[in-house]
Amino acid sequence: MIWFRKRYIFYAGFIIFLTWWSLEQTEFEWAKFQQLSNAFTFINDRILPPDFSITSLLLHEAFVTLAIAFLGTFFALLIALPISFASASNTCTNRLIYTWNRVVLSVLRSVPEIVFGLIFVVVVGLSPFAAVMAVFLHNIGVLGKLISELIEAADEGPHEAMKSVGAKRHIASLFAIVPQIWPNVLSHYFYRFEVAIRTSLVLGFIGGGGLGQQLFNQFQSINYHAMATSIIFIMVLVIAVDLLGSYVRKRVI
Repeated sequence: MIWFRKRYIFYAGFIIFLTWWSLEQTEFEWAKFQQLSNAFTFINDRILPPDFSITSLLLHEAFVTLAIAFLGTFFALLIALPISFASASNTCTNRLIYTWNRVVLSVLRSVPEIVFGLIFVVVVGLSPFAAVMAVFLHNIGVLGKLISELIEAADEGPHEAMKSVGAKRHIASLFAIVPQIWPNVLSHYFYRFEVAIRTSLVLGFIGGGGLGQQLFNQFQSINYHAMATSIIFIMVLVIAVDLLGSYVRKRVI
């Protein structure tokens, strides 16, 4: 049997050891699940019902959150597209440029948005602009890597055909590769847009504005009923963006 080979037995043993080690490191105890009933009691007694008297304020903050996510991901896409072609092995002939771009994308991708946010909050002050810059820089790294991999996986036939009739390399890349990868580029963009909304909520905890900052302020002031309303707005916003992304992808594909 293939599953009883030595290497598979080793893999299974390693996974079991890693699981046990992780349980120890995180102080995981099954008995603690019995305490979850306290959470339902807390929600029922302290959070519900939501306080809808702050709807107008949260509506404005929801638009701020949406603007942060949109600007951060849209500007990142505009920058990441040309960088992606210079970071793909089949469209960049200069190995130095290729390696440099790969390193830059890896660095941007490895730094979490919250770290960029802390830096920009100090530089530009407490404002949504700090959150935009944090989302923007991180997403350049993520989208740049994803799109460059799409470019490398694209069919070389149309690209080579255009070059064989005299088209320059960048023109051939534009008209032969972009149409192939565009649906997947949009799919990646809307996914990152959705992720950016959730990220902007966390950035609000450090002064990035939007629903996240309102949620943090409500928690600090023990205004749990207002927190419930903020959570509802967050859920509606994320679901709406997800539905919009699905609609656009269906129209394009």
